[in-house]
Amino acid sequence: MESELARGIAALGVDLPAEAQARLMAFATLLAKWNRVYNLTALRDESQVLTHHLLDSLAVLPHLEATRLADIGSGGGLPGIPLAIARPQCQIALVETSHKKASFLEQARIELGLENLDVINDRVEQWHPATQCDAIISRAFSDIADFVRLTDHLLGEGGRWYAMKGVLPHDEIAQLPAGYRVERVIPLDVPGLGAARHLVVIERG
Repeated sequence: MESELARGIAALGVDLPAEAQARLMAFATLLAKWNRVYNLTALRDESQVLTHHLLDSLAVLPHLEATRLADIGSGGGLPGIPLAIARPQCQIALVETSHKKASFLEQARIELGLENLDVINDRVEQWHPATQCDAIISRAFSDIADFVRLTDHLLGEGGRWYAMKGVLPHDEIAQLPAGYRVERVIPLDVPGLGAARHLVVIERG
């Protein structure tokens, strides 16, 4: 599985040191262990976890501009934990309402030694950080309109939202509220996934 991960990372054009790749494997092991109790993901097969979770999360890296990032509705830590491993210089907050999932995220933060990671066990509309983010990402949080509306207070001037989607959601994009616009849509080619993935980048305007 380690070699499969290394090949996938290379195919994404992402350069990660061996230590980061080892941490990603440790995260996958931790996810599988806790998943037996907390049902963090429907996937049980290790190779599917690799493609559908780790590589899918890392696929956004070449397109992500962030020094302070919030992952909304992080669930099992996706994409936030793989991004925190890959970008140790980026401060990342995982926002998750479920106490069980937040407990897992906190344990993962400790066991993986991720000093650039914070776990926020709260509803996103209730969280008001001292410093705003310059990027907000979500892989499984509602539709795009709700995503930007509920997190607008978190994003600083000039920041961007990154919505990870499967098939391009034309209807969701059409429902964007006034004051927001799609800056670009990036098709993502996730090695081994065999399914459509898109990154929708949104800004104020």
